[in-house]
Amino acid sequence: MESPKKDNDFVKKIISQPEGINLDFKQSISNQQKIAKSIVAFANTFGGTIVVGVSDQGQITGIDPEEEKFMLGEAIANYCTPPITHRFETYEIAFWKDEKLEEEKYILLLHIPESQAKPHYVVDSEGTRTYYLRKEDRSVPVSKDAEGEF
Repeated sequence: MESPKKDNDFVKKIISQPEGINLDFKQSISNQQKIAKSIVAFANTFGGTIVVGVSDQGQITGIDPEEEKFMLGEAIANYCTPPITHRFETYEIAFWKDEKLEEEKYILLLHIPESQAKPHYVVDSEGTRTYYLRKEDRSVPVSKDAEGEF
């Protein structure tokens, strides 16, 4: 495991932003196909960051970064076509809001750049391909007729 970064100011800056076209918070990754929709939508739109270990309300819940990296990597490998470029960053939080936490918590950032190889799509278990775009704070399916937009 790479050494986690310790930069509370950066973490506060990210968490203080609302979810939107290029930012999404997840407490944890439990469904690879579902998270693949967000990954594809970011790659097909302007890129973005998924922050794992933070609630939608901006509360740090913490995660096991290696477990979440595995789930995200599997989501990309198994459901995203063509492959999507990405980068992980792990942060350790020992102090929050000027108080020492009983136990340090970790968050994981998955950075997805806007893809030069778009369109990307999610392939479900039946082999159906669905394209997604990011609209405000949601990943929305796009009809096949709209593929020309890419």
